[in-house]
Amino acid sequence: MALSTSPEAPLPVGEVSRLIGGWIERLGAVWVEGQITQLSRRPGAGVVFLTLRDPSHDISVSVTCYRQVFDAIADVVGEGARVVVHAKPEWYAPRGQLSLRAAEIRPVGVGELLARLEQLKKTLAAEGLFAAERKKPLPFLPQLVGLVCGRASAAERDVLENARHRWPAVRFEVRNVPVQGVHAVPQVVQAVKELDSIDDVDVIIVARGGGSVEDLLPFSDEQLVRAVASCRTPVVSAIGHEPDTPLLDYVADLRASTPTDAAKKVVPDVGEEYERVRQLRDRARRCMRALVEREERGLAHALARPCMEDPHRMLDEREEHIASVLDRGRRTLRHLLDRADSELTHTHARVVALSPAATLRRGYAVLQKADGHVVRDPGEVTADEALRARVAEGEFTVRVDT
Repeated sequence: MALSTSPEAPLPVGEVSRLIGGWIERLGAVWVEGQITQLSRRPGAGVVFLTLRDPSHDISVSVTCYRQVFDAIADVVGEGARVVVHAKPEWYAPRGQLSLRAAEIRPVGVGELLARLEQLKKTLAAEGLFAAERKKPLPFLPQLVGLVCGRASAAERDVLENARHRWPAVRFEVRNVPVQGVHAVPQVVQAVKELDSIDDVDVIIVARGGGSVEDLLPFSDEQLVRAVASCRTPVVSAIGHEPDTPLLDYVADLRASTPTDAAKKVVPDVGEEYERVRQLRDRARRCMRALVEREERGLAHALARPCMEDPHRMLDEREEHIASVLDRGRRTLRHLLDRADSELTHTHARVVALSPAATLRRGYAVLQKADGHVVRDPGEVTADEALRARVAEGEFTVRVDT
C-alpha cells in the first residue's frame, strides 16, 4: 500500500526499515536457485554464511543457515556449485540488509542441469536462433581476429600459435575473461559485444579448453546465446573438445571441435594457398594453351579451304558463269527477235496481199451507194442510180444504165 508522505511529513528511517521488513515478511518461504560464490564456515560457529549469485546477471544475495543444514550437503557442495535453496527472506532493520534464511539446500545434479539445458535448447531453437539460414559466412582472409578466452590459457596459446603459423600477417584483438565460475557469463558477454562493436574485427572466436559439464555451463547460458545471436560479426565457437556441445555451438556461425581447429578454420594456411594458387595458375595456363591451340587449328583449317587460298577463284568462277549465262541470254533473245521479225514479215506480206488496196491496184473497183454501202449484188441498185466507184488511185461517180 502506498504511503502518504511529503517534505513536511517524512517518515523516519526506522519506520521505513520496519515497513520494508513487514513487506518482506509477507513474501514467505521461496525456492531459489543460484551459484555459491562465497562460503564461510567458521570453526565452532553454529551458522554458515554464503553468497548466492545469479550466473546470468550481476545480482547476489546473502544466505545464512544453521550448520546442520549445510553439513547435510557439505561433502558435495562448495564454492561454484549450483544449488537450490528453500529459504525465507529476512530484513535486518538496523543495517537495512536483505538476506535469506535457508532451511534446506539441495545440490543441482548434472542430470537436472542437462534436462534444463535441453529444454532451453528447444526454446531457443523454436525462436530460430539455431537456424542455418541466419548463420553468416566467415571471411576468406580475416585481417583482424577477435579472441575471447581465459588469461594465459592453453586455448589462447593454441589459437594464436596455430593461426600465426598458418598466416603470419594475421592480427588478433584478445579479450581475457574468466571462462568458468560466477563471473564468466557477464564478462564473456561484454567481451563479445566489445569485439563486435569494433569495425576492423572480421571474425570473433570464443575459445575454452575442456572441462566438466559444470565448467562449461557458462557457454550454455541464455544471455550469452542471445548476445552471440545478435552479433553482426561472424562468431566461431571453440569450446571444450569434440564431444562437448554447449548451446554456444548451435548459435555460433561456425563450430570448431577445439581451439586449434578454430584457428585452422578461421585462418587459411599460407603454404596451402600458395600451392592452390600455383595449381590454379597451371590449370589456367593449360586451359589457355588448349584454347589457343584449338583456335590455331581452326584457323589453319579455315585457311586451307580453297576460297581462302585463292579468294579470287570464286569470283572468277562466278564471272565465267555470268558471262556464259549472259551469252546464252543474248543468243536466245537474238533468236527470238529473228523469229519474231520473220513472222512479222510474213504476216505483213499476207496482210498486204489480202488488203483491199492491193485488190484495187490489180484493177478492181469498189462500188458504193450514196450512203457508203458496198454494192455486192446487181439487184441492190436501180436504174439511173448514181454510184461512187473507188479505184486504187481515187474514186469517181458512175450511173447505173439499165
